[in-house]
Amino acid sequence: MQTLKIGTCKIGTRGSPLALAQAHETRVRLMKAHGLPEQAFEVVPISTSGDRIQDRPLSEAGGKGLFTKEIEEALLDGRIDIAVHSSKDMPTVLPGGLELSTFLPREDARDAFIGKAVRRIADLPHGAKVGSSSLRRQALIRRMRPDFEVVMFRGNVQTRLRKLDEGIAEGTILAYAGLKRLGLEGVITDLMPLEDFPPAPGQGAIGIETRVGDRDIETMLAAIHHVPTGQALACERAFLAALDGSCRTPIAGHATVSGGKLSFAGLIISPDGTEWHDVRLEGEATDAAEIGADAARAVRARAGEKFFDGWL
Repeated sequence: MQTLKIGTCKIGTRGSPLALAQAHETRVRLMKAHGLPEQAFEVVPISTSGDRIQDRPLSEAGGKGLFTKEIEEALLDGRIDIAVHSSKDMPTVLPGGLELSTFLPREDARDAFIGKAVRRIADLPHGAKVGSSSLRRQALIRRMRPDFEVVMFRGNVQTRLRKLDEGIAEGTILAYAGLKRLGLEGVITDLMPLEDFPPAPGQGAIGIETRVGDRDIETMLAAIHHVPTGQALACERAFLAALDGSCRTPIAGHATVSGGKLSFAGLIISPDGTEWHDVRLEGEATDAAEIGADAARAVRARAGEKFFDGWL
């Protein structure tokens, strides 16, 4: 049985059920990869500003960094050794000294619809209320059905499902991957096609943040890093970064890697869902970041700067 050079590895995470499930999946993979017992890894839940703010959209409260700030502070000062995140929650610019170094094999990136009285979102009646806190999902819902009333759904997965049960909305959309990781696939009534309802960059992928230059941690994590997922995420995050993506920008992007080749589909859409521009690029997976940046430049040129006025 191996031992860790760093002693017990402390895994930082948000305290939501989904975040804890992702941290535990990371621990199990590390245990199997290194033949180590559960006691070699300690999961450390950390409360974040994003978890505490429930009364308004993240775009008004400060953006994606609200889900990572306190965890990154703990990583920088050594209270934890690695941080496990939902990749789609990660800002494109990280604090100095930190990097997203490792990705687990990606789950299904599609969004899932949960309906109370109907199985498909298309079957909801005229003027129905659909709950979502994501600007991307809100814009795509409005593009699909302009007659819908989109209401804000903040909170973790369980909170959003409870709001649905309380009748605040007649349907909601959540990430399929998160529901699978929580064992809640049974609540899903339909899956949204990638072509019509593209996911957020990073959706479905667990990312592990580390301190730059921490060789012992790098060696430990190398055994569980999934290279194709890392390449796909490099492309998607480059697309997001080149568009200055934040919680104020409805942006979708999804890359797949097969046989050393990468295919990327990206979308920018106005918040009201009335105007959108998409882009598709392919290339070598080793050029993932360049493909993402090229796609962003192409779609920005196609849309024109006026498209972004007032919301990007």
